[in-house]
Amino acid sequence: MSPDISYPQREPRLSDQVRDALRRRHYSYRTEQVYLYWIRHFIFFHKKRHPREMAEREVAAFLTHLAVDRRVSSSTQNQALNAILFLYKQVLGRDIGLIQGVVRAKRSERLPVVMTPGEVQAVLSRLSGREWLMACLMYGAGLRVMECLRLRVKDIDFGLNQIVVRDGKGGKDRTTTLPAAVIPALRSRIEEVRRVREGDLADGYGEVSLPYALDRKYPNAARELAWWYVFPSSARSVDPYSKRIKRHHLDDSVIQRAVKQAVRAAGLSKPATCHTFRHSFATHLLAAGHDIRTIQELLGHQDVRTTMIYTHVLGKGARGVSSPLDGLAGDSIKAIPALEAREMSANWNGNVLKARPPFVGSAP
Repeated sequence: MSPDISYPQREPRLSDQVRDALRRRHYSYRTEQVYLYWIRHFIFFHKKRHPREMAEREVAAFLTHLAVDRRVSSSTQNQALNAILFLYKQVLGRDIGLIQGVVRAKRSERLPVVMTPGEVQAVLSRLSGREWLMACLMYGAGLRVMECLRLRVKDIDFGLNQIVVRDGKGGKDRTTTLPAAVIPALRSRIEEVRRVREGDLADGYGEVSLPYALDRKYPNAARELAWWYVFPSSARSVDPYSKRIKRHHLDDSVIQRAVKQAVRAAGLSKPATCHTFRHSFATHLLAAGHDIRTIQELLGHQDVRTTMIYTHVLGKGARGVSSPLDGLAGDSIKAIPALEAREMSANWNGNVLKARPPFVGSAP
């Protein structure tokens, strides 16, 4: 009889180690994908060297490459840094020291794009069905697009007229208002979800994906209507955690594409997106005189300074200031002399306006 021979166990792949570490700490699946993406790019940037062979200097070189060569935003550069720090601290058991010499991406300070109530109505009128309902919830409750897609039946409280947002940004729960205008459509939507669930059960399926380890803690929860998504996907798919066939929520590209088409059809010149509904929600509540602390809670902002940015877009035009030119009365001001107006009209060629500048030597 041959003696027992023990072979050394092969170390798991680095990507599997990162994935296990993220799931033990209950990071979202989307964060898991993003972290793996940046770790992979970090390794490939350094010619496939193992991270154990690298340290602060290599991390600084990669972050500088992102800012200088790829010209990423400040938030994207920070996202890559967080992924690399997680790799070293939580997977490799090493603390990265002070990272010096990094060219930091410039943090842009842009005001949010906000639609007027009329523009919101114009966009909503060009949506229908579930896309219309999702857009109404993003505007009427201030939901982020993923918060809307992750809504479950149990999160809609018709008795208290509120929506419970689970595991929002920062891993926090919050409540926000349930627009009365969408209650009939929401009830019809839940009945449609019930029919989809019954069809899945008849086919031998009927489960939805659950957060973290709730499917082990509550084995029957995945089949209960309360845990089903309000906006389930059109087809069943393999759950990345359990590897079982389940029903996930709708992909965000569906509503983003629909809103983009509606904005174009409405003739808006603003670069409005799904997130613009949330910006408009906050701005219109402030304009209606609601307390900024209440709006902060509805939006789920940790710092009120984040909410304060909407005070800068409340005014008409630039901060609500009227131009002194508009204060001149009578014949002392003429916008365009009649002769200049005729010249401009005569020189119009296609989409190009060929007119002499009104002030010679003026700055562009």
